[in-house]
Parts: sequence; C-alpha cells; structure tokens
Amino acid sequence: MILQNKNAIIYGAGGSLGGAVAKALASAGARVFLTGRDLSSVKKVADGILASGGSAQADQVDALNEKEINSHADGVLTKAGTIDIMFNAIGVEVVQNMPLVDMKADDFIRPVTMAMQTHFLTATAAGKVMMKQGSGVILSLTATPGGIGYPYTGGFAPACCAIESFSRNLASELGVYGVRVVNIRSGGSPDSKVFKEAIDSNPKGMEPVIRKMEEDTMLKKLPLMADITNVAVFLSSDLAGMITGVTVDVTGGTTAGLNYRVASIP
Repeated sequence: MILQNKNAIIYGAGGSLGGAVAKALASAGARVFLTGRDLSSVKKVADGILASGGSAQADQVDALNEKEINSHADGVLTKAGTIDIMFNAIGVEVVQNMPLVDMKADDFIRPVTMAMQTHFLTATAAGKVMMKQGSGVILSLTATPGGIGYPYTGGFAPACCAIESFSRNLASELGVYGVRVVNIRSGGSPDSKVFKEAIDSNPKGMEPVIRKMEEDTMLKKLPLMADITNVAVFLSSDLAGMITGVTVDVTGGTTAGLNYRVASIP
C-alpha cells in the first residue's frame, strides 16, 4: 500500500483511463476524490472502489470551471486535511484525420484552448495547496503527438505539446516547495473506451489502424491502460521522489523513433 494515507483528486474520473487510474490509486491505499461533469459515471467508478474495500467519494465538477474546481478543492482539504495527488484526465474536443490546410481555425484551436484552461485551473488550484503543505504530486496525460511529428492529428498534437511544456514550467516553479509535477505520455491504449467503441463499430476498418500503430512502436505493441496506471501509481509514490519536470514516455518507444520498417526475425 505505497499510497497509504494519501489523498488524491482525479478530474475526468468517469472516463475509462481516468477511472482506471482512480481504481489503481485506491488499490495502492489512496483516498480518492473523483470528479466529472457526469456524476452518474463518476459515481459508478466510486461505487466499484468502495465495493473493493477502497475509499472513494464522487462529486460533480466541471474541470473547466474555476469556481467549481476551487470550491471542490477547499472541500477536499477540509475533509481530508491534505491534497497529495492530483491527476487530470478530462477529454477535449478534437477534430482529426484531415490535413491541417483543410481544417477550420476554430477546430484547430479548440483542443489547445480547452487543454490549457483545464490544466492551468486544476494544477494551480492543487499547487497552491501543496505549496503550503510542502509536498504533493501533480500528474497529467498526453499522447504520442506530444513527442513526435504526427500527421492528421489536428489541434490534438499542439495541445499535447502545450500540456507537456506547462508541466515542465510548473515543476520548475513548485519544486522549491517540495511539489513534483510529472506528465505521462501514452501511445493510445486499445483497451480504453474510445478504442473499444471504434473497434466495435468498425472491426475490419480498425484492424489495420491498430496494426499500424503497433508497428510504429519499438516493442511492437501498444500500452494497455494497466501500463499507464502502474506508472501513475509509481509517480504518485515516494519511490519516485526525485522525478519531476519531465514527461515519462509509456508509448512502447514510438516517440523515440518510428520503427515500422523493423520486423522481428522469425
């Protein structure tokens, strides 16, 4: 129980990856405060954690709304005494699979604006509390386009780059207070909701897409949600006490070089 006596806030906990991280943190001993705009989906995750013997509370919070974020953080602090971990996993509206030259400006800019708004508001709210405590961990999540040129990803790619830059800069300011800030870069998990829905709706069409994504990795396979949650638990713990200001790459090697031309020897 490496997160025993730790209190964690998860934004976007009703989503598949946000929910998975919440469950993993709770399994590691953390008391988790789950938030989302859809309370029913967040409550479902909280109920599952409670049924497994963990500690969880579900609240409806819009992670783009400063007043709601601050009010919720104050409530958690009053109830729990500390905010030790914060993870933002909310989704943003993205238009992809088309050339940038054919894209409308609003569709390109929207994910960057949404990403910066939610990460700035949630991270600074947690950061103010953690500065006074002298400890805490702030986590965020991006994907492969944050580390490599990736065509037809629209505004999602610069949104990932912006999140990673913000994470580094915040880490440089909060480190003196004992607060760590780390970003996790995923390669896309085929067992996540967004992939499962796409596969269920178009299995033949998605098969070559998944295969190509796997071929682009060095390990020839994509990270599952468990791979991301394991990293989140580790980074939240004292075992990662000297890790801050970086992006931990969990893409299977995609952003270190596209390896689609390399095949294993039979």
